[in-house]
Amino acid sequence: MTGSHNDDEPPEHLRYARYLRALDSVTEAEEADLLATVLRDDDAAMAESAVNYHLERRAAQQLTIPQFPTWATMMATIIGDRAFLTRRLREWTLLRSVALDEPWTDEELLTASDWFQRTAAAAQFVTSPAALSLLAEHGRTRRVRNAASRALEAHPGRRHVRPVR
Repeated sequence: MTGSHNDDEPPEHLRYARYLRALDSVTEAEEADLLATVLRDDDAAMAESAVNYHLERRAAQQLTIPQFPTWATMMATIIGDRAFLTRRLREWTLLRSVALDEPWTDEELLTASDWFQRTAAAAQFVTSPAALSLLAEHGRTRRVRNAASRALEAHPGRRHVRPVR
């Protein structure tokens, strides 16, 4: 075999890998420009997949820190009207609200995607008895209901106190 393994890789796979490497090391100052560049790629599905990878990683890292709202606003501007990315960013923002005991509604939790419900039910930083009880009783899937029930059982004496607003 004379060529490298990459010789057989489709160009979009190589670009995807290159985008992921760049996004993994992008500075905050350059993040918006790099994301916009990725989203201009001719292969929209590949580009959105790379941006979603970045969105998931960064949202998880920043979920409970004060910079999250500023970052989420930047992301919303960059992703524009791309339906999947917009929904995922909205759901990370909802997850933050639940994790930090900020306002949320039953309807928001119950109409959120399966991904959101699974993540909220299984996430260690979501300890809200109100959210977990709702998901334990009305979660869309048995997996969500069971995970939320287990999370509630793990914190039986925890009182849920909403901050005064």
